Amino acid sequence: MQDTVNLRRRRLIGTAAAGLGLLELGLNNLAFAQTPKGTHAAKKAAHHTSFDAIEQIDAGLLNIGYVDTGPKDGQPVILLHGWPYDIYAFVDVAPILAAQGYRVIVPYLRGYGSTRFLSNETMRNGQQAAVAVDIIALMDALKIDQAIFGAFDWGARTACIIAALWPQRCKALVSVSGYLIGTPEANRKPLPPKAEFEWWYQFYFATERGEAGYTANRNDFNRLIWQLASPKWHFDDSTYQRTAASFANPDHVSIVIHNYRWRLGLAQGEAQYDDIEKRLAALPAISVPTITMEGDANGAPHPPAAAYAKMFTGKYQHRDVSGGIGHNLPQEAPRAFADAVMQVVRL
Repeated sequence: MQDTVNLRRRRLIGTAAAGLGLLELGLNNLAFAQTPKGTHAAKKAAHHTSFDAIEQIDAGLLNIGYVDTGPKDGQPVILLHGWPYDIYAFVDVAPILAAQGYRVIVPYLRGYGSTRFLSNETMRNGQQAAVAVDIIALMDALKIDQAIFGAFDWGARTACIIAALWPQRCKALVSVSGYLIGTPEANRKPLPPKAEFEWWYQFYFATERGEAGYTANRNDFNRLIWQLASPKWHFDDSTYQRTAASFANPDHVSIVIHNYRWRLGLAQGEAQYDDIEKRLAALPAISVPTITMEGDANGAPHPPAAAYAKMFTGKYQHRDVSGGIGHNLPQEAPRAFADAVMQVVRL
């Protein structure tokens, strides 16, 4: 297969390509990696392939599938995945935290895995406020008043929203790629050509062809995203297929397409979230203790840490993780991610 050829080619040119890619992305000497303390080498954890059980609970508009591991009286930690990933991004992180006495909750976001809408009439809405409200509803259903959040991609955006608007529910935050709250209005401003190129799939999804293509080819499409976003992560087929099963969710395509169209102002959200979106449009600061993280080989579009540091007004630290770590940092560097979750409240 061409995918296999591409992966072999990446192995041959990995070192040179990674160095060039970092230079082009402008990540060198940015952020808070100016001292050795800002850089953390990835440490491998024991490789797990499954969770003990997936539980289900009605929460807000959804029946949410989730993992609940560790002692029930432990400090709650909520781990949130993004697109195109799922709960298995944390399959090695969760056992580390549970072994240290944390209660670890890992939910499937709307449109993934066993999470389902309670009503066929509910809009399949992927806007940022809707996803954040889902997680608040999950916390209420589980009677969790406050949790530490660890997240990346869509999950990091969701966790940032909760930390900014409901800080009483967020004890501390670990966010890969930092402050990810955005607005359709801000997204109307064009980016430099290279940055626009990196968002190619967003423009593809804006078309009818893109929606049809994603519907027909979501498995191969998302595998390609994994390869582009983590060019030095040589995952095997079984690792990918465990997650790919969650894309069979009947609402997956609708949620993904709506999310990216909403970001560009090409699709409407729901009026019930207008007040939340208005508050998010002001780009509220995050005051809870926070560690932001970035892999040294993240091939997905992401801002440099220096661009968002001022958005974190409480105790704050940025960590760069070395070792060829891409966009799916929790799964590629589980020990570094788990350490950040355990250390963030002690900044």
